[in-house]
Amino acid sequence: MNAILEITKPSPTIEVLQNGQVLNARLISVEEYDQMIKHGILTVADRVELLNGVIIKKMPKGTKHSSANDRLTRFFYRLFSDEVVIRNQNPIWLNEFSEPEPDLVLALPDEKDYAERHPTPADILLIVEISDSTLGRDRFAKGLVYAKAGIKQYLVLNVQNETIEDYRNPSADGYGSKQTYQSGEKFYLTAFPEIEISIENFFPTEKT
Repeated sequence: MNAILEITKPSPTIEVLQNGQVLNARLISVEEYDQMIKHGILTVADRVELLNGVIIKKMPKGTKHSSANDRLTRFFYRLFSDEVVIRNQNPIWLNEFSEPEPDLVLALPDEKDYAERHPTPADILLIVEISDSTLGRDRFAKGLVYAKAGIKQYLVLNVQNETIEDYRNPSADGYGSKQTYQSGEKFYLTAFPEIEISIENFFPTEKT
């Protein structure tokens, strides 16, 4: 009987602490993860993503998170039209063991609109994560894997206090710079330094 998953090479393991015991956990590769999706072992209903060889459960989205995602998508569509590909909660390929699904990605245009592959770090201009209950994960776990992959600019949209954390200068140790913007401030994207963006574009404004 043939195995459902075709494993082309062994996967490494990491040590994890569980109930006071150190256990060896086997990492899942992107190749294996994609086969799980292909064969229906994982489905959309599972709401998971692959980060550092571990299948992570994604948190449910609240109203603030969903609203911010819609607002940001509309804003970037108006701003860039067809200049970039806007990926909304779709997978990207970072390395052999990470295929996360950021809330929003700006990527270079692809002649087949990424029908045959996911965007890689060479394609990615910007990653945005919208944080409500996932602020710690977005700052540290995701921030580190994005930095190691060489993502030049990473924004964390904090919907609780309506601030934006702007991470730049990636390295294997993490991002070298961080700046936090508040209401009334403006900033630019590293891929489009000529465009000034107001913080108010990212958050709802009060109607008078």
